[in-house]
Amino acid sequence: MGFKEQIDYNRLPKHIAVIMDGNGRWAKGQGKVRVFGHEQGVLSVKDIVEGCVEVGIEYLTLYAFSTENWNRPKEEVDALMQILISTINKETETLNRNNIKLNAIGNIESLPQECINDLKEAMAKTAHNEKCTLTLALSYSAKWEIVEAAKKIAAAVKANEIDLNDINEELFSSKLTTVNVPDPELMIRTSGEHRISNYLLWQMAYTEFYFTDVLWPDFRREDLFEAIVDFQKRERRFGKISEQLN
Repeated sequence: MGFKEQIDYNRLPKHIAVIMDGNGRWAKGQGKVRVFGHEQGVLSVKDIVEGCVEVGIEYLTLYAFSTENWNRPKEEVDALMQILISTINKETETLNRNNIKLNAIGNIESLPQECINDLKEAMAKTAHNEKCTLTLALSYSAKWEIVEAAKKIAAAVKANEIDLNDINEELFSSKLTTVNVPDPELMIRTSGEHRISNYLLWQMAYTEFYFTDVLWPDFRREDLFEAIVDFQKRERRFGKISEQLN
């Protein structure tokens, strides 16, 4: 029996976040340049998005490009931006056909203008879709996001728009880039690394982590289904004891 057949559809995670890691190592193992790994990784993105729609995952967030990634060699960064632009242009029609809404979080304005334009256009064209929301974390840093939220709240206090005592977790969450997206219940990281790399730090306070040695270009929907099955075997207590959950 495959992993899809083991999924309990009454206990699906509403939101899955993914750190797509291992493109460079995969390419090196093939005797290719790193960019080849990123190109092959796009195939995994397509398969995982389709897999999420297939089983009914409502929100999928992919860590596509971190602020730290700007420190990579210029030729690799330029190639990544071109892959992003090309993929957005080619896949917008597919997103609409599958009723998928495209979203983006991060310091989007730091991206190349062509990338910004294509991203905003694709988001507008898919805004009416409601089966699944695909969020790309681009030029994203959780620390940056938290600092920006703090700045917004500080400015509102200074302008007497809110009182200091009004600040709570709910208000803080409303100032984050993920304001309209529920916190992820499951985070998947490929390639054998065991860290979250400045990703959704506030949002993943109670997220279940799933780490796999599979490199991202080899990760397919069956691997996704395996992660979901593993998630469903866990007892999520949120500070309570087991007996309180029954």
